[in-house]
Amino acid sequence: MECWVVPGASRSEIKGRHGGALRVRVAAPPEGGRANAEVCRLLGETFGGKARVESGSTSRSKRVVVAGVTWEEAVRAAARY
Repeated sequence: MECWVVPGASRSEIKGRHGGALRVRVAAPPEGGRANAEVCRLLGETFGGKARVESGSTSRSKRVVVAGVTWEEAVRAAARY
């Protein structure tokens, strides 16, 4: 799934949409991969699978894969935001 990540937020949360992507705010700073790790933790917890950043590790625009979640489940869960 496509994500627009805002690091250094006051708390980690999915905060709606940013164009065609999920807007994900994370409390971790964008240093040493900490923001990416927090994105993976938050999305894995939210969607019930193991998440990893597939592309965009140094960009706000990221493609994140959540293993163990079907496409239909991800679309349904993402529609809530």
